Amino acid sequence: MTTTPLPYFHVNVLTGLRGCRIIEDPSEYAMLIKRAKRPLFVLGANTLTTMLGGKLLMEWAVEIARTLNIPVVATAHTKKKLMELGYPPASSYDLIEIINHLKDPNWHGVKKEGNHDLVIFLGVRSDLGNQGLSTLKHFAPHLKTMTLCKYVFPHASYSLANLRDDKWKEFLEKLIAELNVKEA
Repeated sequence: MTTTPLPYFHVNVLTGLRGCRIIEDPSEYAMLIKRAKRPLFVLGANTLTTMLGGKLLMEWAVEIARTLNIPVVATAHTKKKLMELGYPPASSYDLIEIINHLKDPNWHGVKKEGNHDLVIFLGVRSDLGNQGLSTLKHFAPHLKTMTLCKYVFPHASYSLANLRDDKWKEFLEKLIAELNVKEA
């Protein structure tokens, strides 16, 4: 018997014609990130308050970003902590502002090298994240979205299943290991 994981908030079950693809294999997530030409990592305020395996979620995010030198957008008040961890953000935007920029296919991206093709979200408040991802799903067909949060985000292109903390930690550890493997 197979079950379909439900979003954390049941009001978000109806996602229109296209819902997220739930991926449970860290190597598949790593392959999607490596394949992206211009990925972008958007970090929300929950990265400063969530502990996972004795580490702040922000520390997990910096480890992931460092593996492939992924540019990071600091939202809310995350910039200071990123600077303390030695990974300065490529830019600092309000979440709504970065979503509005990402909708524009002619936007030149945070590094002025062209728009991003994959946007990874972590630590964004779930109600705000769902609304932002819905906006991108409907108005930014030129990009894919991915979440690394422990709850399903039905409007993302790719999302994790609803995970307990121990399984989430295990997923992130394996993802970092896979991202560190260099292609031959």
